[in-house]
Formats: sequence, structure tokens, C-alpha cells
Amino acid sequence: MPKIKTHRASKKRFKITASGQFKFKHAYMRHILTKKSTKNKRYLRQKSILSKIYWSTVKKQLPYL
Repeated sequence: MPKIKTHRASKKRFKITASGQFKFKHAYMRHILTKKSTKNKRYLRQKSILSKIYWSTVKKQLPYL
């Protein structure tokens, strides 16, 4: 059987933690930041853990992680 290709966009967006969870960077931090509150921008700066609902989808896209 041939190898399964890794979904390149997913590889760039998700990192796997030591406990097997996926972490990702929040969206909405690129431009038009003046109308966003400081509290919201501070929250968006942090990495976040992906919800368990999406784990199976991401695992299919990243077969060799």
C-alpha cells in the first residue's frame, strides 16, 4: 500500500503536545486590531488546545505525528 499523504495546511497549523493533545494559534490577530479590546487581544495571543470533537479529523490529516 502507498503511504498516506500529510495534509500540509494542518501540519503548519497544529502541534501535538506530550500528552497527545493538539495545540493551535487563534485567528483574528493579523489586522484591524484597533477595534478589539486589550483583553481579547491578550486572549488571542495564547495557544489553545483543540476540542476533542475535532481530534479524529486532525489525526486523519496528520497520520505520521
